[in-house]
Amino acid sequence: SVRGQMDIWSRQHDIESLVAHPETAAPLREKLNAVLEIREYASKELALPRNASYRTYANLDRPFAVWNVFATPEFSIEPRQWCFVFAGCVNYRGYFDKADADGFATGVAAEGYDVYVGGVPAYSLLGYFPDPVLNTFINYPRSRLARLIFHELAHQVAYVGDDSVFNESFAVTVELEGSRRWLERHMNDPYVQ
Repeated sequence: SVRGQMDIWSRQHDIESLVAHPETAAPLREKLNAVLEIREYASKELALPRNASYRTYANLDRPFAVWNVFATPEFSIEPRQWCFVFAGCVNYRGYFDKADADGFATGVAAEGYDVYVGGVPAYSLLGYFPDPVLNTFINYPRSRLARLIFHELAHQVAYVGDDSVFNESFAVTVELEGSRRWLERHMNDPYVQ
């Protein structure tokens, strides 16, 4: 995990510098400017943290930031939990490398669990470290990009160890209400789509 996170950090570039750089492709420059605007809205209008998150960009050269492994006992909908130092107990186990996720999933399946491996475009470092914008979601439509940023910043406001249901419910509530407000403000802007 540390190696995977360090790799992401080694790829980061300051968004304002990228926007100002003449070699940054116009479509990426436009998206990065949108992120800065969304980021400012998140802090100013939604009282989400005003910090270094979503002020850098990293191209990971892969389609997802991480791959999560979910498992339940056969014929059950009760997810298996794994416990970690900072995150507490969660209903998934994340990997920076798909092969590692698939390998772990194979072992869990051999124990008799039903297993699902899913790609995740973003995750939150819960405010311990700044979250970067990633290539895995930068090309989302602006409204979806705003939702994702609102959601992940919400995890920095409230995160309860050992309670994935609360954590995701809170972040989704902030995401939906923030998106509703953001869309009301920008509903006549042609670039929102």
